[in-house]
Amino acid sequence: MDRLYHDPDLVQFYDHDNGWGADDAFCLSLAKGRARILDLGCGTGRLATGLALSGRHDVTGVDPARSMLDMAAGKRGGDLVRWIEDDARTVRLGEQFDLIVMTGHAFQCFLTDEERAAGLATIAAHLATDGLFIFDSRNPVAREWEEWVPERSRETKQHSRFGRVTNWNDVAWDEARQVAAYDTFYRIERDGRVLHARSEIGFVRQEHLLALIEAAGLSVTRWMGDWSGGDFGPTSREIIPMGGVRRG
Repeated sequence: MDRLYHDPDLVQFYDHDNGWGADDAFCLSLAKGRARILDLGCGTGRLATGLALSGRHDVTGVDPARSMLDMAAGKRGGDLVRWIEDDARTVRLGEQFDLIVMTGHAFQCFLTDEERAAGLATIAAHLATDGLFIFDSRNPVAREWEEWVPERSRETKQHSRFGRVTNWNDVAWDEARQVAAYDTFYRIERDGRVLHARSEIGFVRQEHLLALIEAAGLSVTRWMGDWSGGDFGPTSREIIPMGGVRRG
């Protein structure tokens, strides 16, 4: 269990560190004209509540972390979303959706091809025939994890609950597994308390991701390399596939 997402104190920092961004805005634009939306790995519900408040959308958010869902439910618009505590690899709702999103690099919580295949099978099981899916994963070619070291990540911010907080990361890269194990630290300056969590995320190359997507019965209609809508290239920092159910 990753304390970064399950510990109530650590969850308080998630929205502080991750505000509304280009990924949210892009998904909001995709939602136009799509009634039923599934947010897999919805976290604290930033996107799900934004979607629910934006128009006539029936939004479902799925996440395995109860602490994240509790925060999501308490937000403005939280009462408009159906929150489900479950795992994106195994959840089966018996329903289909017009749009399925998995943002915030939630896909990278799948560390093996078996886990990735299970997550993609969930998308395929819930996607309407003319529905659309989109998710993101960091491009391993960009080696972003090399930035997650104390000397490059340390910063001090003001937190509404904890006051002045200094946070930083450290990381260990496993080449064989293509997994980054990174530590997140928050030092609360007023009392010196340090909150800590260790997380693991997996990286997969675009060509291999394509094979996994196709094996799940899905097809990609567009590859983006960033959330501003730029096309994917070999050195893009992001891998963002968008597509639907494979036909024929």
